[in-house]
Amino acid sequence: MKKAVWLLVILLLAGGVVWLIKTPARPGKLDSFAQCIKDSGAKYYGAFWCPNCKNQEARFGKSARLLPRIECSTPDGKGQLPVCEEARITGYPTWEFADSSRETGNQPLERLSELTGCPLPQ
Repeated sequence: MKKAVWLLVILLLAGGVVWLIKTPARPGKLDSFAQCIKDSGAKYYGAFWCPNCKNQEARFGKSARLLPRIECSTPDGKGQLPVCEEARITGYPTWEFADSSRETGNQPLERLSELTGCPLPQ
């Protein structure tokens, strides 16, 4: 009986490790949309401490990792990095599109689709 319990524990742990390894590799629902936005030449300026940026990325779920995100905050959260100063970013998130137009704030996916020409998955 004791061996059976240990065997079960080992199998559960091994299964958990396999699940943890494979889960991050699974594509997100909006991977193709996020990749299209990146390929369109759009840029997404944000800051790690910005709640609106977190909400914007939450709209994309796992696919947020594919966004053309540019970090603007210094590591201490008290300043702005030169790349964002040079781009004259004054609020987060800021989206800049291939035609140089900008939108500031958390954008609906439908609006990003309009501005980039990227179709939303059905």
